[in-house]
Amino acid sequence: MSAAPTRPTVTEREARQVAEAAREQHWRKPSFAKELFLGRFRLDLVHPHPLPPDEDAQRGEEFLTKLRDFCETKIDSALIERDARIPDDVIDGLKELGALGMKIDTKYGGLGLTQVYYNKALALVGSASPAVGALLSAHQSIGVPQPLKIFGTQEQKDTFLPRCARTDISAFLLTEPDVGSDPARLATTAVPDGDDYVLDGVKLWTTNGVVADLLVVMARVPKSEGHAGGITAFVVEAAAEGVTVEHRNAFMGLRGLENGVTRFHRVRVPAAHRIGPEGAGLKIALTTLNTGRLSLPAMCVGAGKWCLKIAREWSAAREQWGKPVALHEAVGSKIAFIAATTFALEAVVDLSSQMADEDRNDIRIEAALAKLYGSEMACLMADELVQIRGGRGFETAESLRARGERAVPAEQMLRDLRINRIFEGSTEIMHLLIAREAVDAHLSVAGDLIDPDKSLQDKARAGAQAGAFYAKWLPKLVAGPGQLPSSYGEFRHGVDLSPHLRYVERASRKLARSTFYAMSRWQGRMETKQGFLGRIVDIGAELFAMSAACVRAELLRARGEHGREAYQLADAFCRQSRIRVEELFGRLWTNTDDLDRKVVGNVLAGTYAWLEDGVVDPSGDGPWIADATPGPSLKENVHRPIR
Repeated sequence: MSAAPTRPTVTEREARQVAEAAREQHWRKPSFAKELFLGRFRLDLVHPHPLPPDEDAQRGEEFLTKLRDFCETKIDSALIERDARIPDDVIDGLKELGALGMKIDTKYGGLGLTQVYYNKALALVGSASPAVGALLSAHQSIGVPQPLKIFGTQEQKDTFLPRCARTDISAFLLTEPDVGSDPARLATTAVPDGDDYVLDGVKLWTTNGVVADLLVVMARVPKSEGHAGGITAFVVEAAAEGVTVEHRNAFMGLRGLENGVTRFHRVRVPAAHRIGPEGAGLKIALTTLNTGRLSLPAMCVGAGKWCLKIAREWSAAREQWGKPVALHEAVGSKIAFIAATTFALEAVVDLSSQMADEDRNDIRIEAALAKLYGSEMACLMADELVQIRGGRGFETAESLRARGERAVPAEQMLRDLRINRIFEGSTEIMHLLIAREAVDAHLSVAGDLIDPDKSLQDKARAGAQAGAFYAKWLPKLVAGPGQLPSSYGEFRHGVDLSPHLRYVERASRKLARSTFYAMSRWQGRMETKQGFLGRIVDIGAELFAMSAACVRAELLRARGEHGREAYQLADAFCRQSRIRVEELFGRLWTNTDDLDRKVVGNVLAGTYAWLEDGVVDPSGDGPWIADATPGPSLKENVHRPIR
């Protein structure tokens, strides 16, 4: 057996190459969001709004009815918050209900729900308890079922999917104490040994890891004769010898989350449990997240709906200066923001989910935008609810109950939602990930021009290709349907949404022109302009949300389901969104990014250390990053499987 693994040392360029190799390189299907970033508003890709088959909808609605009853009668959110633990009988009940197998095919004992209804179920469960929603999401969206569904062998599916559908909880293990969104430095190893691999390493923030029965583990296989090596995915039995859950982590929110630190010491894993070929681990992870990311914004939709309910009820009951607080403009604007944003966010999630089910479009950007936008906007909505509630918003539900008032957990909602801006790709990483996909067309034709490793001959060839591409592309960004008053006339029904769609079309072309100007200006330094790229992505997210809101409003009108009200909400959202978009466009070129970089350099150099005088630091001693040296565990195993 080989020596203990050491932390890989990689340069920034090498890290980027690893990430680049893992992403899907080709676009085999159309993408609404990709076209949007290129200045082409392809409304035909999302309108008319796609719908699930009647059979899928009926099966989904029947399950939602059962799940709602379970949530109302069996899940005690206050108890989970107080005990920082999901009761075993709740998890057992979810197993009996089939909730562990919502996305698993019926032939493996699952419910076979569509992405649309899976997300509706998560929104429902998440409103009852975000911790329970996180458990189900981590199990099915990124745990064992999803990667096996896409990449697993038939034998692996037959072996593991029936367990995941009814009895076994799964977890996904990628992050390490010193490795977050930079997997090139992954230190956990899987060394080939006969028909097995031997795992050694430590994984951090293993959601579900404390109670899991099965684990998806990402580990580095050393390159050797007969082994391509690279980051590789494995299914590992949580009860295997050498697997130790050393610590159950505690957080500011999601107190019932079963999240821990897991150590592997000489854990033998059969080669038959490897998912896909060696070196495909990151590609498997990213592909899994293409649709897996939709579960998080789905629960943000549930949070928005709850925030709206509480804001409506409280603001009508609470009076100040002779009238309900909702009728004071300062409060009313917050309620309008919550209502309009909830409508738009549900539109984004439902549209993306239905496109995922139909599989006609490539939704990798749409799902990433939904995650980014949902996590950010849900936090804003929860924060506004706390403000609307005033002192009661800052008070815990338990304290409110103890003194005789309705136990509204507004502050808990804010704490629980905060992690969503970090989970499954932080906002900053999502900006970079989406930006990379958004500029893919540019890099495909001009990438060699800005690559320092390319020869003059390669650069000349790239220059010719780029010239041909931009000669055809740039003229199309000058004019379009957004400048014709008659465009999108089918969206005029009492409230006129067509001006908003014309705005999206014009803004899409402006966004593409801005991206081109930036590519021309900064060339190879473009990837360092993270502030600019983040604003480009945020504009795209707003345009996608506006499009989805209008398309959903028209769908509801056509079906006779609150159409007039839906048009009102879509109109309100688009007007709010357009103000944000204009601000973002202005900040593309007028900002403090360069100055900020200088200030950061001085901060790190200690130039402003005098500014820290006058306080004490209560954080205590200890390393910033815990030691993760491989070896046998010296701690008690706190693994707690639910049986």
